Amino acid sequence: MSEDLENNGLDPLHEQDGAEVQETITRVTGMYRDWFLDYASYVILERAVPAIEDGFKPVQRRIMHSMKELDDGRYNKVANIVGHTMQYHPHGDASIADAMVQIGQKDLLIDTQGNWGNIYTGDNAAASRYIEARLSKFALDVVFNPKITQWQSSYDGRKKEPINLPVMFPLLLAQGAEGIAVGLSTKVLPHNFVELIDASIKHLQGKRFDILPDFPTGGLMDASNYNEGKRGGKIRSRALINQLDKSTLVIKEIPFGTNTSSLIDSILKANEKGKIKIKRIEDNTAAEVEILVYLPSGISPDKTIDALYAFTSCETSISPLGCVIEDNRPFFVGVNEMLKRSTDRTVNLLKLDLEYQLNDLEEQWHFASLERIFIENRIYRDIEEVETWEGVIEAIDLGLKPHITHLKRTVTTDDIVRLTEIRIKRISKFDIDKAQQKIDALEDQIAKIKHDLVHLTGYAIAYFSRLKKDYGAGRERKTEIRVFDDIEATKVIIRNTKLYVNREEGFIGTSMRRDEYVTDCSDIDDIIVF
Repeated sequence: MSEDLENNGLDPLHEQDGAEVQETITRVTGMYRDWFLDYASYVILERAVPAIEDGFKPVQRRIMHSMKELDDGRYNKVANIVGHTMQYHPHGDASIADAMVQIGQKDLLIDTQGNWGNIYTGDNAAASRYIEARLSKFALDVVFNPKITQWQSSYDGRKKEPINLPVMFPLLLAQGAEGIAVGLSTKVLPHNFVELIDASIKHLQGKRFDILPDFPTGGLMDASNYNEGKRGGKIRSRALINQLDKSTLVIKEIPFGTNTSSLIDSILKANEKGKIKIKRIEDNTAAEVEILVYLPSGISPDKTIDALYAFTSCETSISPLGCVIEDNRPFFVGVNEMLKRSTDRTVNLLKLDLEYQLNDLEEQWHFASLERIFIENRIYRDIEEVETWEGVIEAIDLGLKPHITHLKRTVTTDDIVRLTEIRIKRISKFDIDKAQQKIDALEDQIAKIKHDLVHLTGYAIAYFSRLKKDYGAGRERKTEIRVFDDIEATKVIIRNTKLYVNREEGFIGTSMRRDEYVTDCSDIDDIIVF
């Protein structure tokens, strides 16, 4: 029997309350395999990795949806937005508030008010009850369109939330994204707003393009090995260091992923270890970065700048990894391909929007034409003697038939019901000329939309050009692109110790002060004996 259990995983039959019950035994290995995969899939799809369609992680998408529901043009307390978002996001207020602060600090989708922290110093935002936010004009323009949004039930089935938001802009590349899931991670670096629009236009024109990161902290960047942000690529990011005078350096911009506190700590540690020599550091950072580094007399500023890049966080190396969710699966892709897909999706969304507009305008034209026929031909008089509702519908239908040959679709019962709802006051004040002007205006709009649908690529290029004109001001590139020269640490390190030798006993070292002095050196120098 035990052998059968191992093979089949079944408990022997036994009686319980007079009935035979057969129980199934699930081995721990099976539980681990199934539960771990469920957990890993959930973290990848629902927490850490953004979707390629709209560039949002689920928590970000739910925040944006909640803000749209609350939007009335005024600022809302972040605590209120967080509470509203919890109707869609089942992971607590802390994760929502943190995600919202990250969106707000990127200064694209949310207009903020209050202390939202400082990306330069690393200071945290104030508590959510003290800060406020509202959707930016850009977000309202490019992120939302209920008519072309697909919906799904929220986690508890009480609400409807968007599967993806109809974002008509390469938002993922503009904001960047970072997340660690089970077995994989993603790190999409932020890119320049204007350059993304220019690249989208080039793609629509069939031209070649390349896009490189642009960091909100500015600084210098060597993207020679960027590899389109795919696995194996690398970005070198440096602080912008200038010489203020012969004994003072000033750091005005910092590498991406650092802040002034961590940068100063790394400089102080390098000084303590003797790799660089400084007198003191002064941090004057507020709205802009300003770190003053004072040097002792006799220390070369140029050599110190190289040493700061070599031994401190004034230079960092960033390894991008473009991982996104596509069709409920993780997908590794480069930034150029991301932009192509985003642009193509924008074209499709613009087409859907135009088709909805066309349908709406044609419905307006249809009813405006019906209304004119109904009033101009006084068909409403045909129902004066009719006693039943069915008779009213039939009388109007018969009255319309001689006049509807030019309509673009058949007249339905719903159309006739709408005609019966026209008020007497409107009929008495009906102006045939104004009615015709309205119909002509609708026909002009319909013709324009049909033209845009035929020339969809040109329409999309005009759309991106408008975004650049309306929102591109003040979004020029902050990070300067350069090719860095490699710095040899042995040439820039301070020679902070002395080398001694004892020839009789065959010893060499830096603490043998009574023996023969050889030369000044540093603790990273190699000693060659021959």
